[in-house]
Amino acid sequence: MDGSSYYFPAIAMGAAIAFKGPALIRGRRDPLMRSVGVLLALAGLVFLFAAPPTIAEVNHLTGVPNISAPLVYCLLSAFSASCLVLIINWRGGPPEVTRRLSRRWIAGYAVVGVALIVLFALGDAPEERLRDLDTHYANTPFIREMIVLYLASLTVAGVAMNIMCWRWAVQVHGWLRAGLLVIAFGSLCNIPYAAAKFTAVVARWNGGNLDGLSTDLAPVLASVGAQLTAIGFCLPLACRRIGDSWNTWSTYRRLGPLWRELKPLSAHEDRAVRISWWSAAELQVTQRESDIHDGMLSLYPYFDSEVRSHAYDTALAAGSSPAQAQAEADAAMVTAAVRARAADPEGRVISSAEAATAPTTSTDGPRDLVRMSIALRQSPVVAAARGRAATRSESDSHERTS
Repeated sequence: MDGSSYYFPAIAMGAAIAFKGPALIRGRRDPLMRSVGVLLALAGLVFLFAAPPTIAEVNHLTGVPNISAPLVYCLLSAFSASCLVLIINWRGGPPEVTRRLSRRWIAGYAVVGVALIVLFALGDAPEERLRDLDTHYANTPFIREMIVLYLASLTVAGVAMNIMCWRWAVQVHGWLRAGLLVIAFGSLCNIPYAAAKFTAVVARWNGGNLDGLSTDLAPVLASVGAQLTAIGFCLPLACRRIGDSWNTWSTYRRLGPLWRELKPLSAHEDRAVRISWWSAAELQVTQRESDIHDGMLSLYPYFDSEVRSHAYDTALAAGSSPAQAQAEADAAMVTAAVRARAADPEGRVISSAEAATAPTTSTDGPRDLVRMSIALRQSPVVAAARGRAATRSESDSHERTS
């Protein structure tokens, strides 16, 4: 693998951090979001500092041959710990248990990191090796132990991740299960990676040469494993976010017929603060709901309880459920009130005794408004009420002009 094989995944991890940057900043107090940010950052750093050109540059800048080895090994250990901590925080549970388990894994891999640095300092590796340090120094005291320690720590992390992911995956469904399975397969790559490295090292111990397993096969397994693991962690979060956005925009779109029906009556054209078209979907929905409520509030004197009651009974008779019949009745009363209001430009027909006691529409949440909006467009009961209201408005207008 050349430098680009390492740098492309590093850039991808950086792009993922940039994409999730706002969410990571907003959720910086959330252990789960912090763990996601740390994992993506460490994955990018592993690829960045494991690239042969970066290894050579770090060795050159520090003046210490092969100083990149303990650096990369420490980053790999930290990445392993971050994966375990993220799984623990992701799964949740009693906060004290989650914190205790997270601290144990962090402390364990911190000890591994310190040991790697100490072993490198005690060893002697004067000849710079950019790709085959593991096999070249397989028989060097202390360097040999450093290599075995980091491979053992990766193996432990891979096994632990697989156990946790598979146990949790059988209990959940959907995108979460898909993400856990991807993580499990990514972590599983740690085991053949370590096995390939161990095989090449043991071959050196016995006078053989299987360096290709370490220099050619193992880096591919490491790259695939790290990328799959990062994708697995991001997959459920990203899909959930996409799903939430889709549902929000769907709600915004479904509110359209009711909003357009009431648009001439609401005061949204004159409001001081206007919502831009690029604003968040949640704000767009909230503003549309507010416009609808304002429009219905201005219609209150024109609401006719008889129109609503008749529409409700008709909808029930046609087979609608009580909740659907309620939405159709509310929509029928609204569309009739819109036409009554249009036929009274001077506003002389204001609250009558009947209008004062008329029940208001269900405006206690977006779900009721959505049902009303759909009924306004699709319900034959509402269409009939609209037709009767239009005929009545034309008759009243004709009588006033006569």
